Amino acid sequence: MSTVSSPPEETLASVVIVDYGLGNLRSVTRGLERAGADVEITDDPAAFAAADGVVLPGVGAFREGVENADPLREDLLAVAESGTPLFGICLGMQMLLTTSEEGETDGESAVQGLDLIPGTNVRFAEGQKVPHMGWNELEVQRDHPLIEGIDGQYAYFVHSYYAAPDDENAVVATTDYEREFPSIVANDDGNVFGTQFHPEKSGETGLQILRNFVEICAEE
Repeated sequence: MSTVSSPPEETLASVVIVDYGLGNLRSVTRGLERAGADVEITDDPAAFAAADGVVLPGVGAFREGVENADPLREDLLAVAESGTPLFGICLGMQMLLTTSEEGETDGESAVQGLDLIPGTNVRFAEGQKVPHMGWNELEVQRDHPLIEGIDGQYAYFVHSYYAAPDDENAVVATTDYEREFPSIVANDDGNVFGTQFHPEKSGETGLQILRNFVEICAEE
């Protein structure tokens, strides 16, 4: 299954959005097109390998996301290994980690994420209002090309779990929601990264992040 969008007037890079049955594919596509990308929505691994960058979107539960994407697991790992930028959004970001507490309270055994950024996804503390929904500030913790021009800006969140990487250096930006949590993470090599918030729903801040991503892709 494959859908190719109409290219913008000026295409800076080719980007594939992974279609594994979950995610705001259309809104992510529109955002990337505005940022200068030629976008293809597909589950074809050959397209992943040919693209300048790959986006792993996602809305929903960790287990469902991992199980849906499992047929593409090795292909996504190959994208990361090749050095191609791999950008996880919301659930897609959580799937970059090793595992999640989600489902454990229902007696379900843990499922394995992609383990590209070692760590786990944990639920907000008991007593906190979940899901965390709405606009919150991004505080940059370290340099990464994805966050150029967004320190102190606000982004739109909808989530009940957040990433807790094993290595604190994986944290690129944080957000405060009664506690500080990582809102942008990245691997050591810098080509695998994710946002807990939805850039495609975050106005000019989100568009800036998508532009930064497309520029990263164009440089590869």
